[in-house]
Amino acid sequence: MEELVEYVAKSLVDDPTSVKVRRRDSGSSVVIELHVAQHDTGRIIGKGGRVANALRALLRAGESKNKRIVLKIS
Repeated sequence: MEELVEYVAKSLVDDPTSVKVRRRDSGSSVVIELHVAQHDTGRIIGKGGRVANALRALLRAGESKNKRIVLKIS
């Protein structure tokens, strides 16, 4: 899942070298943290949060029954 988020993020931003993806397991959920350059944050969130919601929908489609996947963007 981290590879998918990283691929999509690098495709959207102006500075793909600044994209960092980190995975943290916390109990019954998995937190995927996406860090991009400050000037690229708007591209990842999208107008009205549409891009971020689309990324979250992709993650929900791939989540297992026991673990919930959460995407945090910063």
